[in-house]
Amino acid sequence: MDHVSTHPTVAAVTARIAERSAVGRAAYLDRIRTASAQGPARGSLGCANLAHGVAACGPAEKLTLRAAVKPNIAIVSAYNDMLSAHQPFEAFPAILKRAIAEAGGVAQFAGGVPAMCDGITQGRAGMELSLFSRDVIAMSTALALSHDMFDGALLLGVCDKIVPGLVIGALAFGHLPTILVPAGPMTSGLSNAEKSRVRQLHAEGKVGREELLAAESASYHGPGTCTFYGTANSNQLLMEAMGLHLPAAAFVNPGTPLRTALTEEAGRRVLDLTSLGENYTPIGEVIDERAIVNGVVALLATGGSTNHTMHLVAIAAAAGITLRWDDFAELSAVVPSLTRIYPNGTADVNHFHAAGGTTYLISELLDAGLMHEDARTVAGELSAYRSEPVLRDGGVVWLGGVSDSLDKTVLRGVADPFAPDGGLRMLSGRLGRAVMKVSAVKAEHRVVTAPARVFDDQQDFLDAFQAGELFHDLVAVVRYQGPKANGMPELHKLTPALGVLQDRGHAVALVTDGRMSGASGKIPAAIHVTPEAADGGPLSRLCDGDLVTVDAETGTLDVLADLDARTPEPREPNSPTGTGRELFAAFRAAIGPADQGATVFGMETAS
Repeated sequence: MDHVSTHPTVAAVTARIAERSAVGRAAYLDRIRTASAQGPARGSLGCANLAHGVAACGPAEKLTLRAAVKPNIAIVSAYNDMLSAHQPFEAFPAILKRAIAEAGGVAQFAGGVPAMCDGITQGRAGMELSLFSRDVIAMSTALALSHDMFDGALLLGVCDKIVPGLVIGALAFGHLPTILVPAGPMTSGLSNAEKSRVRQLHAEGKVGREELLAAESASYHGPGTCTFYGTANSNQLLMEAMGLHLPAAAFVNPGTPLRTALTEEAGRRVLDLTSLGENYTPIGEVIDERAIVNGVVALLATGGSTNHTMHLVAIAAAAGITLRWDDFAELSAVVPSLTRIYPNGTADVNHFHAAGGTTYLISELLDAGLMHEDARTVAGELSAYRSEPVLRDGGVVWLGGVSDSLDKTVLRGVADPFAPDGGLRMLSGRLGRAVMKVSAVKAEHRVVTAPARVFDDQQDFLDAFQAGELFHDLVAVVRYQGPKANGMPELHKLTPALGVLQDRGHAVALVTDGRMSGASGKIPAAIHVTPEAADGGPLSRLCDGDLVTVDAETGTLDVLADLDARTPEPREPNSPTGTGRELFAAFRAAIGPADQGATVFGMETAS
């Protein structure tokens, strides 16, 4: 098929990103190309160094690695058996090592990275470490790859901060070909809509803890990723759109023959991508301006996680590219909403996959010129992602996907979208800049003007709700939740209470410098407010009763008050301790703002 002309807005945004990134990107490419020109780094290791690196290998592997003529692949894994999404990875290293050995290479387990669960830590002190864990994972990935033993890498991770951290770390070794190896979602259990209903009933005191736990356990019930469209599954979709997965690999359930065959194929494919193979494809060349724009477009078309307004910025920066929230906003105006996956609808990711999944989604976006078809991927050009994997004779082959969605309540084409524009909005005004996920917010709830009720802690909000103080129109402002203040925790514990207020007919919105992520629901929530309160942002001078406007239609976040005439109320310096938080004081001091990726690594901002 001939390439479709790129949509003018997509082309213009991509060109603008490339122009502002020219200096940083050129420096990055020069660095990784210099590294790749040196050949397998283990060839220049001293004898003692190399002996240490192969000491635990078998005799055949030692000979192979000493000769430096066959590729050695690093396996970096986020396995642990507490997280359902990562539990399947226990078996993956053995599968990959066997497949790579049969194909003529060697694989070594290079290192593990931490993997914490936002679902477990939600509303708890541990959530204040969640965002920081991304950069810890990036550093852990770099440590795993730092031994100069490898010609390529396989990264095993799924959830929240884990995939972005793995990619950022791998981009520091951008000369190495890299494939992300997913584990797949758990099978469907109790519907997400029913789970949400029981949560709200519990918030109203109408059901007890036993009923709530039964509903949660029926929803989160086995190995694999949680099935709603939060950050974990947004990660998976973006890795395909950006060319780091094998085509349509994301949403195949764990424990199935196809899942195993895809894992084996990832091992074989990465060998071909090394400098010793036929199609050298380093990750630093895959993640270019086109790939970043493809990721943003896929995020917008599916109403994915708001966390990626930070993660994609940080990933881009790791590859020498400057991505801005304005780019998201401009693309959102022309990218239609093509999916309805909970919390944007009632279906889960298994339903999305069955309806046509990423194969149909990417094909539609490509046919509309909304993605760059010539972008490099681990499977060739992005056009390869028009196909889906099937089993043949115990192996996997890729065939053409469906020509039309099999369930148009879940997945639609560009000609018949759920909405003409994307699922994210960028807001700005006298309260700063913010992000809102609107794909689950009904049109009648997208504009709220109401008095502010200001809280410095999410528990204070919940206490006020339980005391019956909030049953009126209001904009709930939960501040001092940004990266510098306390690590920018997600605030989903507020969602059921806010839902009760909205269902009782009150005009309700949330404004916060904290996060809500991909599970942002039916309440209009202006999140990631920048500059944050702890950095002297306008939220620090807001008072109860100030009239605040949250308008997703015009992109406005405003207040009818002269905040410049006020000074923030004196506040004790935030030095959280317990649950390991005292160990991350250096992160809180060094972290950048949300609109620059909320990273401790620093980011050069182009003028």
